Amino acid sequence: MITRASSRKTANSLSARENRALALITEQKGIYQSDLWKELEVSSRTGSRLATSLEKKGMIQREETTYNGQRTYLLHPRKKDLDFSLLMAGDMLSPLVSAEEESDPIDSNAFTQWVLQLSQEAY
Repeated sequence: MITRASSRKTANSLSARENRALALITEQKGIYQSDLWKELEVSSRTGSRLATSLEKKGMIQREETTYNGQRTYLLHPRKKDLDFSLLMAGDMLSPLVSAEEESDPIDSNAFTQWVLQLSQEAY
């Protein structure tokens, strides 16, 4: 599972080019590797290395495909695992997460109890 801290650590370890490549892949919700290197104005070799590096770092997925008659990869941003511990106080899930209709935290007794439990765990 990729936690928020490890995701930040990985994101901080990316080069400027890797950050640009990841931004393009994410903004377009997927891009062909051959289009990526053209957009970045780098060689196909550099584009391939960028994609491989991002894949190894767990930031993207590469899917082999054919595009315009050429073998290439379709690059997708990797979905991050969510850290649900942020919604927990001990073994209690935040009551606002499971509310079927919109709730006002100020008037919610269940939410108040949940926050009190969080504050007790902090000490």
